Amino acid sequence: MSRVCQVTGKGPMSGHNVSHANNKTKRRFLPNLHYHRYWVESEKRWVRLRLSTSGMRLIDKQGIDMVIRDLRARGQQV
Repeated sequence: MSRVCQVTGKGPMSGHNVSHANNKTKRRFLPNLHYHRYWVESEKRWVRLRLSTSGMRLIDKQGIDMVIRDLRARGQQV
């Protein structure tokens, strides 16, 4: 799936653009995704993930090893 954070699972949402006259047109709210490379010391290799910024913060707090273990438990290939 494109435009989905691999760590948090955040994806696009739908909503409206609202004009001053209160006209509503459909739009999509996209997550703030970035590709980021992390060095995994236990595997001695780089891992490239597509993450939202909140996913990056989660990795900073929990550590890349813990996050990769959770991804593999969910069945994602890393």
